[in-house]
Formats: sequence, C-alpha cells, structure tokens
Amino acid sequence: MGRCALPPLPRYPTVDELGARAAALVARHPRDARLRRIGTSRAGTPMWLLSVGHGSRQALVVAGPHANEPVGGATVLRLAERVLADTRLTEGADATWNLLLCLDPDGLRRNEGWLTGPYTLGQYFRNFFRPGFLEQPEWLPDGAAGATLPETRALLDVQDELRPFLQCSLHGVDIGGGFVELTRDLPGLAPRLAHIAARLGIPRELGAYDALYWPGLGPAVYRIPPPRRAGLAAAITEAAVESTWFHPHRHGTVTAVVEAPMWGVGAVSDGSPPADRDAVLRAVSRALRHDTGLLRHLLARIRPHLAVVPDAARLLAPVDDYLLVCPGLADAWDPETGDGAAHPLPPLSTAHLAALRISGRRLVLRTAGLLHQLVRAAGRDPAGALPELDRLIDEWCADYRDGCGARWIPVARQAEYQTRVVLSAFELAARHTRVRSGSGPDPGSGSGSAEPGWEAGAAVPMQRD
Repeated sequence: MGRCALPPLPRYPTVDELGARAAALVARHPRDARLRRIGTSRAGTPMWLLSVGHGSRQALVVAGPHANEPVGGATVLRLAERVLADTRLTEGADATWNLLLCLDPDGLRRNEGWLTGPYTLGQYFRNFFRPGFLEQPEWLPDGAAGATLPETRALLDVQDELRPFLQCSLHGVDIGGGFVELTRDLPGLAPRLAHIAARLGIPRELGAYDALYWPGLGPAVYRIPPPRRAGLAAAITEAAVESTWFHPHRHGTVTAVVEAPMWGVGAVSDGSPPADRDAVLRAVSRALRHDTGLLRHLLARIRPHLAVVPDAARLLAPVDDYLLVCPGLADAWDPETGDGAAHPLPPLSTAHLAALRISGRRLVLRTAGLLHQLVRAAGRDPAGALPELDRLIDEWCADYRDGCGARWIPVARQAEYQTRVVLSAFELAARHTRVRSGSGPDPGSGSGSAEPGWEAGAAVPMQRD
C-alpha cells in the first residue's frame, strides 16, 4: 500500500509541489530513488536532482529551463514513476536516470499567476514571465568558464560529474506543435515521434521557427548546429551561442531538446507547398512592424511611472529583448527586404508560414503581457495604458484561437507525449552508444513501437475549448 504511485496532477506542478512529490516518491522507494540538492537559485530556492536506478550509464533529464514552460516538471515526475515500475529502464539498460526537477525555479514561481489554471490564452499571457536572454540558465554567451548564474553553474557541474550518454532538455511550445532538436542524429527517432504524436493527438511542427535555418533529420526532428560567436539579436533568434546543450558533447553526450505544445495548431503539421508564400510573408511582416510600433509607444508612456515597481528591471529586460529583435525579424521575413539578406529564407511550406505567423504574434503578446504586469505592479495607471493593453491582448489571443485554431491540450497529455519521446530517445541513444563501444550489434532499426509504456489504443483528438 505504501508503494502505490501518487495520482498524477491534472495541472502543472508548482516549485513546491515538485519537491514535495519527489520527496514522497523517494520515501516510497528508498532503495532505488535518491534526492539531493545540487545548487541554489539566485533567490535561494533549492535545486533538486532526483536519481532513479544504480546503473553505470547516466541519463540526465532537465526540466524547467525556460520559466514559462512548466510541462517538464509534470514529465519528470511521470518519468520517475515509469522508470521505477520497469526495471528494463534501469537494471536492464545498466542505467541511472537523473532528473533535475527545475532549472529555473525562481522563474517558475513568477508564472504561478497562471500555472495552476484556468488555462486560457488571456490568463497565460497576462501572467507570463520569462527572463531576459542573458538571465536564461541554459545559455553560455561567454562560454562555460564565464557562466555566472548559479543555476547554470549547478547544471554544468552535474553534466561534468555524470558525463551522461543522453541529456534531454524539456521545453514547451506555448502555441504550435511538438518537435525535437538534437546535437547528434538518433536514427529512428522521427518515425517514433510521428507515432507518438498521432496516438496522442499532438500536432508535429514540420517548420519550427526555432529551427528555421537548421538542417532537418526527419519530419519534426532538427539538427542543432554547433555554436558560434554572435551578437545578442542573432543569439535570441537563432540560438547561435554556446549552451549547456553542447557543453557535455566532450563526454560523448547526445542532447535532445524535446518540445511539447500547450495549445496545438493543426496548420503547423501541413507540409504542403503554400498557395501564396509572399502574400503571407508580407502580411506577417506588416503585422509585426505595426504591433511593435504600438508596443513601443505604450512602453514610452509606461516607463516613466515604473520607479515604484521594486523589480521592474527583471520585467523590462525581456521587453527590451523582444522589441530589439522584432524589426529585424519583420525585415528578414518580408519578401521585399529579406530574401537577399545574410540569412535568406529557406524553401517554405504551409507549416513554416503557420509557424512564422504564430511566432510574430507570440513576440508581441509576450511583450504586451509583461507591460500589463508592470502597470499592475505600479498600483495605478497614470498613463492610461491598461485598457489599451487589455484590448490588444484580447484581440491577439482571439487571432490565435479563431484565426489559427489554437486548442488547449490537457496537461496530462502534454506530459505523456514528452515522456514517451524521452523514452524513445533513451532507447535509441543507448543502442547507439552500445554499438560505438563495441558491446554488441544494434538489435533493430528503432522505428517500431516496442518501447516500455507504449500502449495500443485509438488516437486522441485535441481538446476543444
């Protein structure tokens, strides 16, 4: 009776719930699970690593690298239960699973205004928080030696201690579809991803904005190019700088960045040629320029009244980042100005165009949501900005819902999708490293559906609001 699993939460776990649930799991499985503190956040929050199994081969799973992407917390709890229930994933694979419960616990706390629901687009964006680029703990703009964030240093130390054969970084797409980014190919992952997504009703993002200029390894699977020195704008839009994704590469680690959507959009799975590419690009670019201009004017009205907001700088940093990159993106996407630039657009499918439309809207909605929080935190609205921000947020959320067809995907289904993708990456990476180390032949192509926890059943449609 004492070993019964805790019932899964029907919502995203908070920072405190992650720690409490992990501690309860260790109490039920003291021989197979351990919990240790690997660091402390900037605000003094403990950073916990939950380890399951006693094998010599280490897998590292990192939840919560982005503050507004909480699905990873639900996923690591689900993974821990799954791994404890199936010895093939530990003893049978000579593996230990190391699950970092949250890389940015301070940022996750700042999202608690929407984290536990209700899950509506307006509620999400009005309470959204994601730190400025230089405060995001996965990035290493000055290299590993120059990393100063305590959260980053804790992750780097764990990577160098464990030397994992696989690292999975758990991310969430707020609007769009699921996809995977790899530092090295895992042959067979793309068909598995297609199978998992179809069974769970998760759209695959076949033209992900994050990977617009990256090589594809299969549908919705992308190869992360090696890092290079780049300016801040390129770093924000292209993930071009060094990162903790590549840091353990020296140990032979393959990193999989696993993206799971919160609101799914079917059009991101449409790989067909677009009917009128240039018309869509012009409309997206025009809207981004126009909306950025509105937000710049609102910021100029609001900024003089923010001296009374104690932590205004942390909210203004991402606002400034977004407003920095928006004009350049609008120019890069515009067929009148962009195709002859240093980074010409690749051939674009309908899925790519849907992703670009979603991305442009996302940047301005995030900015509007952060400005909304700044005005609320000031306790008054002398600039009269709040009604205008409310109107813009409502209008842009309606475009996601009605124009793009965005539909909420229940948290349990998001976490199950991400869990199955991680288990597939684990099996394929384990086979690949065994072949490389000479421990035996590859037992199969990896394109089937025989991983543990894979059940038969009908496909599940996305939940409609």
